[in-house]
Amino acid sequence: GITGAFHYGLQVSIINSPAEYIQNFIRETWLKRYGSSPSAEMITLMWSFIVSIYSIGGLLGSSSAGYLSVRFGRKKAMLLANIPALLGAALMGLSRLCGSFEMIIAGRLFSGVCGGLALNVHIMYAGECAPRNLRGLIAITASTSIAVGKFVGFALGLREVLGVEALWPILLAANAVPVLVQLLTLPFFPDSPRYLLIDQKDKEGCI
Repeated sequence: GITGAFHYGLQVSIINSPAEYIQNFIRETWLKRYGSSPSAEMITLMWSFIVSIYSIGGLLGSSSAGYLSVRFGRKKAMLLANIPALLGAALMGLSRLCGSFEMIIAGRLFSGVCGGLALNVHIMYAGECAPRNLRGLIAITASTSIAVGKFVGFALGLREVLGVEALWPILLAANAVPVLVQLLTLPFFPDSPRYLLIDQKDKEGCI
């Protein structure tokens, strides 16, 4: 769940660094396809789609968090959130190779779905699993992880790291790292006691 919040913070900040390179990529791709340069308004429109579509994905992910967390449980819902995250990372990472800026838009949409779903389910899961004396401390891990994710996103976007024209697809696909960490570690964690008792009627598992 912490990695889901980290992923959200990473994606919120990471798109700002390669803005100029992505806009140049849109211009070059458009020129190759249609034989003419796009207008400044069209580039601005495409860039606006890339930036704002993440929020649409977040809305979709947040809207499905309640259903998925009850249908599959908190832990499995967070594992399911990794599917759109990996798909989004693959689309964005391969966008320049495939010559498609639409893949960046789709990748941002899938990443938004992961961010909205994982962040909401993480808060439920952490609050329901935490001992009473640690509940407040555990609850703020979401905010802390978002802040750390933003910091790492800005750091990776520096020109001395990945913020150069040759590496911007890798920068956009960097959200796959926390997703893989969650895939490797989360299966070893228990499910929510509240989910086991109320939704699954598993009293022994809850205890």
